[in-house]
Amino acid sequence: MYRAKEAKVKKFFFARNKFSSCPSVSIRGLISATMNEWNIQSRAHACEACAQPFADRQPLHTLLFDERAEDLRRSDICEACWQNQFSDGARERKGFISHWQGIYEAPVPQVDAIQKDTAETVLRKLIEQNDPRHAAAGYILAVMLERKRILKVKEQIVRDGQRVFIYEQPKTGDIFTIADPNLRLDQLEEVQRDVAMLLEQGVNPPVRNEIVPQPIAEAVESPAQNL
Repeated sequence: MYRAKEAKVKKFFFARNKFSSCPSVSIRGLISATMNEWNIQSRAHACEACAQPFADRQPLHTLLFDERAEDLRRSDICEACWQNQFSDGARERKGFISHWQGIYEAPVPQVDAIQKDTAETVLRKLIEQNDPRHAAAGYILAVMLERKRILKVKEQIVRDGQRVFIYEQPKTGDIFTIADPNLRLDQLEEVQRDVAMLLEQGVNPPVRNEIVPQPIAEAVESPAQNL
């Protein structure tokens, strides 16, 4: 089972990456800083400029601002506010680094059900946990979802010399910000095992409840029994 998943990981990885020839170092040491670039930002339910709620299937504009002291910030704007405030002039003068158009879709009521983790749910959990140990695996999962057309690359930017991908999940409108850990070929096997394990067992695999034998208390004779 693991071998099939590892082969799939390698296929997706080679489709995207060119490998570095730098000396080998541990993956954890290489990618620990990349987790600072990870986040998910959900689509707003109202225009940020005028606070008017979006109607189902209403066109909207998504802007991405690079606020250097913080993470990239998303802003969803209605068509009227876009035309009045943002459409004229270069994007640099307006303060945003990326822009695209979309359609607002009213959220569908969630049905409580036990579902097996998918590549997308695993990626969401990894970003939520912000664990540097799985940064490379999260990047590979994002590439896999891109190849399956579940995520779409909306922008590629460079922050502090590091490439960052801005993905969108079209159905939910969520934006995923994923930093490229710049993996090398000699690190791929370790990442393959990590991704395969996460897809097979989930982010939080169940802990086996082991029965620990309890010590048997020795009987203590009372003074009355010695009489």
